[in-house]
Amino acid sequence: MAGSLISLVVPVYRNAENIEALVQALEHLHRELGDELEVVFVVDGSPDDSYLRLRASLPKAPFRSQILLLSRNFGAFAAIRAGLAAGQGACFAVMAADLQEPPELILQFAKLLREGQCDVVVGRRTGRADPLGSRMASALFWGFFRRCVQRETPTGGVDVFGCTRAVRDHLLRLGENNSSLVGLLLWVGFRRAEVLYTRQKRRAGRSSWTFRKKMRYLMDSIFSFSDLPIRVLLSLGLFGLSLSVLFAIVVAAAKIEGSIPVPGYAATVLVVTFFGALNCFGLGVIGGYVWRTFENTKGRPNYIVATQEHYGAAQPAQLASDKKGLES
Repeated sequence: MAGSLISLVVPVYRNAENIEALVQALEHLHRELGDELEVVFVVDGSPDDSYLRLRASLPKAPFRSQILLLSRNFGAFAAIRAGLAAGQGACFAVMAADLQEPPELILQFAKLLREGQCDVVVGRRTGRADPLGSRMASALFWGFFRRCVQRETPTGGVDVFGCTRAVRDHLLRLGENNSSLVGLLLWVGFRRAEVLYTRQKRRAGRSSWTFRKKMRYLMDSIFSFSDLPIRVLLSLGLFGLSLSVLFAIVVAAAKIEGSIPVPGYAATVLVVTFFGALNCFGLGVIGGYVWRTFENTKGRPNYIVATQEHYGAAQPAQLASDKKGLES
């Protein structure tokens, strides 16, 4: 393992149209880093020909690289974990394959990490060349994430980051399922720095980061790092209890005065509906925590690597040794 080698993890899903431009950008990055770059491409069950295009391009590329083909689509964060486990560098970075995060960020990450100025470095967006709807949805998503999950999350969220090998090792030992890699990265602590950047316009294709995936990720993050749903449920329960006591007092007083000869049908229906809905909501919240606890007790891996290929100066023997050390 080279002392200044940086392993760049690139998850790949529906990015076939970007492969040529991506490899060219990484060749430039390789020259700027002085031949100290390893790129780990993790093809996350992509249905297009991203894998075949990478296999055709990488043997001719000047930088050392790996391709990990996962057995199916496990999600971007599982793919990143697979890439972090496979990397052999002294420090690590993560970058999307769509090139919306400028590759020059990796140069700044490498400089900060190599000089020992920090253990974790994250990119903080100061702007983004995306449609208005995407910008608004992102602002709402990460704003809620900051307030309810991790208050230390940079404004605009975290899409790209770098870390030392020690931080990487700690992240991999946290083998939680249905969790948030960004949340875990902030949870482990260490010295952290930020690098400002502007998110670029997407060159080709469409983002696979759909609304459904965002909501799933947000729910996983909340259940993994916050007791907010439990506290909300408790507050609603206390509010409902107080409201029912107050209602009972009013009904009792009216009954004594003879104002209510027959109990009100509407009031009964409202009370039953309110507490019935509250019970269903509570069961859903508790079920969310129980299901995630059950998933973690199964001990299933976060991902399965179907094939692993090395190009350039990669060292499979060192990789096996590193994995054995992590498992011990």
